[in-house]
Amino acid sequence: MTPHLTPPDRMSPPTPTITLKLFAAYQDAIGQAELTQTIAPNTTIAALLDQILQGYPQLEPWRHLTRFGVNLAFVTADTILQDGDEVVLIPPVSGG
Repeated sequence: MTPHLTPPDRMSPPTPTITLKLFAAYQDAIGQAELTQTIAPNTTIAALLDQILQGYPQLEPWRHLTRFGVNLAFVTADTILQDGDEVVLIPPVSGG
């Protein structure tokens, strides 16, 4: 008996994985500087941020102050993430 194999066109697409780099308030709240996370296909930066804020509601005040970067370029919240992307959440910082 031969094993049943799913034809390539019927296989589910691989789950995208991103690297999430965290700074300032995000790093303090989550306790790590970098995470690897799987996401659903067609996930936007805004949806990713929503997921993070659900788990860490103390970060909600930073929602509208945060800038986003993907692969070393600033992007908008409606940017769709791709497998292998490096995502950076950049809250305002101060210092001297």
